[in-house]
Amino acid sequence: MSKKPNILFILSDDHRYDLISALGTNHQVKTPNLDELVRTGLTYTNAHIPGGTLAAVCMPSRAMIQTGRNIFHLENQGRTIPQQHALMGETLQGAGYQTFGTGKWHNGPASYHRSFTCGDEIFFGGMYDHWKVPTNHFDPTGEYATRWYEVMDPCFRHNKSVRIADHVNFGVHSTDLFSRTTIDFLKDYDDDKPFYAFLAYMAPHDPRSMPQKYLDMYKTEDMELPINFMTEHPFDYGINIVRDEILCKMPRDPMEIKEQIRDYYAMITHMDESVGKVIQALKESGEYENTIIIYASDNGLAVGQHSLLGKQSCYEHSIRVPMIISGPGIPKGKICDSYVYLMDIFPTICDLIGQPIPETVDGISFSDTINDPAVQNRQELFSLFGDKVRSIKDSRYKLIEYKYADMRKTQLFDLENDPWELNDLSYDKDAYPTIYHLRERLKETAKEWGDMESPEGERFWNEYLRVEIEAEG
Repeated sequence: MSKKPNILFILSDDHRYDLISALGTNHQVKTPNLDELVRTGLTYTNAHIPGGTLAAVCMPSRAMIQTGRNIFHLENQGRTIPQQHALMGETLQGAGYQTFGTGKWHNGPASYHRSFTCGDEIFFGGMYDHWKVPTNHFDPTGEYATRWYEVMDPCFRHNKSVRIADHVNFGVHSTDLFSRTTIDFLKDYDDDKPFYAFLAYMAPHDPRSMPQKYLDMYKTEDMELPINFMTEHPFDYGINIVRDEILCKMPRDPMEIKEQIRDYYAMITHMDESVGKVIQALKESGEYENTIIIYASDNGLAVGQHSLLGKQSCYEHSIRVPMIISGPGIPKGKICDSYVYLMDIFPTICDLIGQPIPETVDGISFSDTINDPAVQNRQELFSLFGDKVRSIKDSRYKLIEYKYADMRKTQLFDLENDPWELNDLSYDKDAYPTIYHLRERLKETAKEWGDMESPEGERFWNEYLRVEIEAEG
């Protein structure tokens, strides 16, 4: 019996969907290794996340990836994953895989322990200084009992933070640390079992810092502002105090945003070069031809679009992510525009290796799109942010509904003719039938997903439906 394919899953942090040079959507960012992955694999240009229930969007996003469950079927917003929810790594162990994990794990030590049989340089948390990441060596007991204490602000000696860590890597960038750890695993692997290697970068998440040579590849004055750059958002929907949004002053200064874009691209290029080194090590190991490689990111990032900096919205820049799959049986150099969520990766992997999909998985396998990229498994996509924003989009239009304090706001965009989401059609009488239809689909989908029973959903929908009833009355 032939050996099952290995799986190398590379997950980045805050990499927006359009920032891979080979896709032709951005001519400034330099990504030669991801470009090569595009040429040798199948790229999904409409991969999405459903958004986030809290400002740390990456936490539920990563829990959805690992469990295949929708955002309202997680425990504690993804901080922890209960025993009854099947995990991707755990399922692959059951299929005969050796499982390795390194890098960022935002969903608690217990779920990491269930997922991986080996690993190293494990970071439990959301973000940190890339040059001194507190990490853990692999603990076969799963206890991860050592704590690292630190003073976050030296001016206030009582401002102490506690990290799950047994050592700190001073002077080594997180991207290099996690790449090197993966390369060592690939070079030393000699088991007869197929492997599943999960490499989770902290880049290009801020604080945006990288080796100087990558910063030197870009000049602030040459950076192009996005078409939908704004100095101020058209209305306040309650995120101005979110950490991501206070990284630059308001109103937004064009030159300051250009500096942010330069640093963002430099981090992506640094990470891209490291991805190339990992794939080269895979080739040198002799396992490249029998390895499925998946590249994706946990969410997008605005960096000046719509005057926003972060990912706490339902605009395309926040909910769309890059996703590429290559390897045995995967078409080379093909593009698929089918709607998919990252939570669909888990059931798809199961299909690709002939493993039954666990009953706790909500995601829909998109394995049939590999043979026919024209297949559409999802006709609509639902997304949200916290208790403030809900959205649904079909093959052409996106409806976004906002509820914040006494403010209620609707936006409608024709994505086919307005991909930058600049022309709000919600005031156009000709668009009213589309708005009505999408509002009904939004409510139906929210019910199907369990949104209306969630704490965030109750706060959004109780007020939303009350105002709707009063308006109709």
